[in-house]
Amino acid sequence: MAIRLRKLPPDHEDHRSGTTNGLIDLRNLVKTYHTPAGDFPALKGIDLKAGTGEFVMVVGKSGSGKTTLINMITGIDKPTSGEIYIDHAPLHTMNEDQIAQWRGRTMGVVFQFFQLLPTLSVVENVMIPMDFCNTYPLRERRERAMHLLELVDIAENADKLPSEVSGGQQQRAAIARALANDPPILAADEPTGNLDSRTSDAIFNVFQDLVDHGKTLIMVTHDNDLASRGSRQVVFSDGEIINGQDHG
Repeated sequence: MAIRLRKLPPDHEDHRSGTTNGLIDLRNLVKTYHTPAGDFPALKGIDLKAGTGEFVMVVGKSGSGKTTLINMITGIDKPTSGEIYIDHAPLHTMNEDQIAQWRGRTMGVVFQFFQLLPTLSVVENVMIPMDFCNTYPLRERRERAMHLLELVDIAENADKLPSEVSGGQQQRAAIARALANDPPILAADEPTGNLDSRTSDAIFNVFQDLVDHGKTLIMVTHDNDLASRGSRQVVFSDGEIINGQDHG
């Protein structure tokens, strides 16, 4: 069974609205957290678009709004106001059950701390999204998971527990899991934050290969070297985008 990487034409037309927008389209996005010390504005009217096949690096100091942005894009958190369209789905109007189903099919999420289930093998972890969304016939799921583990070069560790492989290998497994349902978009929040520089570079190369095959990737990073290698860099400061340069 060949690995299928979903491809969409750049900025494909939304026939429901008759408009053409990016695969990711954030409009006047505001997120305010209410704390005992008062209101904290994490995002202050963000407008951001990203098209098919873009590798967008999100950078900025701690507390600048980077992780909040990822949480908005992935539907992990809801905005205070504004609109979020991801692959033309209006996340800001969905309930939790709708978002969970949407995320399973549309968005692959990679975290800093891997978040693999410790009692399941590596290959079983990769199969979880397929089980949740029932996206592939039951008999095909392990085979697809194995192909994805081959894609990230850790198929030989398929039947090991996460605790039996290295951090870099766990992150590769997490990337394979994020690809399980062939989502058009991947969002990664500091995916190399706990890895050494050599392993970080290898993980970046995996991401770059996915982008080259048509995936759109949004990655939060503190690594300036990695950030400079994306197709575009979006710089956050105090909840606002202060630079969104294109690297060409």
